[in-house]
Amino acid sequence: MTTAPSTSTEEAPKPPAPASEKSAWAGLRPLVLRLHFYAGVLVAPFLLVAALTGLLYAASFQAEEIVYDHELTVPVGDRKLPVSEQVAAAREAHPEGTISAVRPSPEADATTRVMLSGIPGVDPDHTLAVFVDPYTAKVRGELEQYGSTGALPLRTWIDEFHRDLHLGEPGRLYSEFAASWLWVIACGGLVLWFSRRRALRKIRGTSGRRRTLALHGGVGVWAAAGFIFLSATGLTWSTYAGANIGELRTSLGQETPSVSAAAAGEHAGHGAAGGTAGDAAHGVGLDKVLAAARAEGLGDPVEIVPPADEKSAYVVRQIQRSWPEKQDSVAVDPASGEVTDVLRFDDYPVLAKLTRWGIDLHTGNLFGLVNQIALMALALTLILLILWGYRMWWQRGRGSAFGRPVPRGAWQQVPPYVLVPLLAAIAVLGYFVPLLGIPLAAFLAVDIVLGEVAHRRGRRTYGSGTAAR
Repeated sequence: MTTAPSTSTEEAPKPPAPASEKSAWAGLRPLVLRLHFYAGVLVAPFLLVAALTGLLYAASFQAEEIVYDHELTVPVGDRKLPVSEQVAAAREAHPEGTISAVRPSPEADATTRVMLSGIPGVDPDHTLAVFVDPYTAKVRGELEQYGSTGALPLRTWIDEFHRDLHLGEPGRLYSEFAASWLWVIACGGLVLWFSRRRALRKIRGTSGRRRTLALHGGVGVWAAAGFIFLSATGLTWSTYAGANIGELRTSLGQETPSVSAAAAGEHAGHGAAGGTAGDAAHGVGLDKVLAAARAEGLGDPVEIVPPADEKSAYVVRQIQRSWPEKQDSVAVDPASGEVTDVLRFDDYPVLAKLTRWGIDLHTGNLFGLVNQIALMALALTLILLILWGYRMWWQRGRGSAFGRPVPRGAWQQVPPYVLVPLLAAIAVLGYFVPLLGIPLAAFLAVDIVLGEVAHRRGRRTYGSGTAAR
């Protein structure tokens, strides 16, 4: 759930009861309400940007196919030419740069991509993809490409906008901050919604602020699982939390494996007459390398990576991210054309598989168009929840100004046997997710200081709704 559910008479924290009469939840609920309110208000702008840009990204897959139809598709011919001839045509048109990978035409009407690195004017982190007709070897165009999914300029621009607002590494903090807090807001909203009396959850027959609250809570409950998933998977490749998750996976022996690209010892350094390291014509050449990979069961789509140096092998890997995923890879000796190493996706550690599936589901690859529509629906839902949250806050101020925030001091009502373990859990979680832990610690510190200032002025109350703003 998301932003700014403010308090009303039926949901405002009650005056503190005697310790003997208070349950753990009675003390904890005001704290959850205050955290949900402030997290919603302060994080909502970041979530709104993430939702809008995420909506654009989910739609970019279909847009890319329309915008770049000429480069991506060809009329179906009688027989595809050898991959080596297609690559030679691309090199003739673009002799500059180095071949970094080749993606043979995966379908009857699809072009072959020849990726070139080190091209002047192309981002060093990107490649220039040359699109070749597999039936005629004619070059149909060239476009800058980014990432393992082969994002072309339109999707690359939207992807970077969603990830870092085109601000580079500092900009990635916005998306990590949003992902760090989204699950907290969603879980807090779930707890608050199910703790309300059933009669107060109804939408039908309500109006005003109560209706907005019912819409915000009811829709949020259905979408909460999706928000928690997006938050968790988004953190896996974030800057700080992602690094901690990677270290944890490494310590557990659950990192993503890779095929060994070392050539066979007795052949290393030989058979290079056909080209130099990094050249697609190195050693036995692309056609025999691809045939060796096919013999090991690697079906389309695949990517062929030439040897990095004279002691390295070709690497052929499957690149299908849709279900069922194809992620097998092999290494092929450039001198003999023999397979020197095989890595099957079935042999990946459990966490490596879950990470792969999670990322591909998050980015809309795993289930194709259905996946992308679901992501767009989640993004639209998040936008609505944010707007409803701010509307509730406004309605609490009787339509002329935003209402008062939830009274401070709620944490002091939590029983010690609940508060101490809770603080310990938050400290551990804050260490692994610093853009959750650091802002939360800052919020608590400011809250305590402001509470003490109010106390010294004789204005501090707990849960009465009259605390100074």
